[in-house]
Amino acid sequence: MIITIEGPTGAGKSSLALELAKALDTQIISSDSRQVYRFLDIGTAKVNQAHQKEIKHHLIDIINPDQSYNAGLFAADASAIIAKLRQEDKIPIICGGTGLYIRSLLEGLFQHPAIDTAIREGLRLRLHVEGLSELYSELSKLDPSFAQRIGPKDPQRTLRGLEIFQATGKTISQHWAEQNNKNAYNAFRILIMPPREQLYEKINLRLREMVEQGLPEEILSVLERGYSWDDPGLNSLGYKEFRPHFDGDASIAECAILAAQHHRNYAKRQSTWYRKVSFDLTIPSSCFNLSDVLRAIHA
Repeated sequence: MIITIEGPTGAGKSSLALELAKALDTQIISSDSRQVYRFLDIGTAKVNQAHQKEIKHHLIDIINPDQSYNAGLFAADASAIIAKLRQEDKIPIICGGTGLYIRSLLEGLFQHPAIDTAIREGLRLRLHVEGLSELYSELSKLDPSFAQRIGPKDPQRTLRGLEIFQATGKTISQHWAEQNNKNAYNAFRILIMPPREQLYEKINLRLREMVEQGLPEEILSVLERGYSWDDPGLNSLGYKEFRPHFDGDASIAECAILAAQHHRNYAKRQSTWYRKVSFDLTIPSSCFNLSDVLRAIHA
């Protein structure tokens, strides 16, 4: 068995993961697409070094900010760690809010032919000329389920949905349905889903605390290492919003307000994703009773 702890940003996943890992004498595998980056600690809300020494955390600090990582790599890396922990008779805990990472681990990724360069370039040209709303509208008619899942403000996945259809004649949803993979793991899935107002208040507070803890200085140190705003690490949620400050166009406070707004928007999209997933235990608050959680797992 493996345990997954999922939920929107700011929900309190890390706290539960730490307490569970101590109670079960096991280790944690991060399924956060931003915590893979070295040097990006404050803005990705990594657990502190003391907690990392207390409980081993995997798939944190594994690549540099100018490198890329994806669901396929995560599934392969996490599977290898799970196999090792199983040999040690430990129950792996996978913790994070990147839903596609956990889905790829539990269900696999569908296989499809290589996408013709002409298709990809043609769609990018259409995006530039026609705009995202026009392409998203087209995707919504072709694959309403996938379109609803990604939302109207995701150009990368909108292009992905359209290029898969043009290359294969089938939508991404059809590919998933036809794949019919058996789950690779017996997973006990936990969702932490606080009320929206509570979650948004926590997100706002956390952004203020990140600034107080030195987020601007962290960004500056990464830039001084030679990384740029165009690198995947700095061009991610919680960092890219501060670029106007370093360009001399906005204050730290203004950037922090924008970052909090983007985090709230992200939490809303995550919540939409989780409504389509079945969980074994849903905790409707950032607070939890560890004994109740353990009883549910062992029931």
